[in-house]
Amino acid sequence: MSSLNFVNGLEIWIFRHSANLVLGWKRSNDTNDLVFLDIEMNSINGLDIAHALPRECCFIFTTAHAQYALNGFDLDAVDFLHKPFAYERFKKAVEKAIRRIETEKVPENIVIKQEYANVTIPINDILYIEAMENYTKIFRENGGYILSRTNMKTIQEILPEENFLRIHRSYIVPIEKIEMFSKKKIKLIGKEIFLPIGRLYANHIYDTLISRNSGHIFPNS
Repeated sequence: MSSLNFVNGLEIWIFRHSANLVLGWKRSNDTNDLVFLDIEMNSINGLDIAHALPRECCFIFTTAHAQYALNGFDLDAVDFLHKPFAYERFKKAVEKAIRRIETEKVPENIVIKQEYANVTIPINDILYIEAMENYTKIFRENGGYILSRTNMKTIQEILPEENFLRIHRSYIVPIEKIEMFSKKKIKLIGKEIFLPIGRLYANHIYDTLISRNSGHIFPNS
């Protein structure tokens, strides 16, 4: 069960079961900025939930158990609120989180040169990028592609590093659009598109996706 509240302009979802929180985040991680977590709960430890959330998740622990403070900061928590706490202390923690979120925000668009014009492409519209001899082809979620003479190295440098992976000399993919993977290939989410993973990239890609809890491993991989 979950419920929605609005407090001082903040949209707050309350999850009463840990599985709903993790699932809800994965389904809409572009709209969630901050998670508040207790630690000792009936069925699961909040530290375990923090480990299961994506690396980019920003969270604050709220608990009566001060002995967990060090564990919380080891997980790079924004703050640790020891119950009971005053509203002013809560407000200070939220402001601190908002500052971190604003600092870490990734660009929403990239600008690519196509022929004699500059084309603005929303980051979330990039399905994958393929190198083709003297051109780079940027396939888009909304259909079609952009053909540019900008090389892969330059495009990789302007993309947010934490959101994209070079999986092959010829391919770059958004991490959030990887549905399944092995050390040899990836499948894009909701598409019958399979892309090869280069041998030199295989271990790094596999370890990165495992550590970030992104996608699922192909059966029998």
